[in-house]
Amino acid sequence: MAMSSHSIAETKDRLSELVSRAEKGEEITITRHGRPVARISAAESKPKPYRITKEDVAWLRKHRVRGKIPKEDAGTFVSRMRDEEWPR
Repeated sequence: MAMSSHSIAETKDRLSELVSRAEKGEEITITRHGRPVARISAAESKPKPYRITKEDVAWLRKHRVRGKIPKEDAGTFVSRMRDEEWPR
């Protein structure tokens, strides 16, 4: 798709129009004193789905709690499990 360049002043005056054009796929470059300083482009509509790996399933199996229910609330429990050993 096309790309266009606009000064900051022009961008302020035509922001709604430029955002509409960006939504349609155009990349808008904003300039200051003729130099590119920012871009307007369409945002991704959907986040990419997280794929669960075999390693994720193995970690969950290893950390499965059996028997007694922990005395701490679920949020604290999950945070502790995440912070202790979750690979980053």
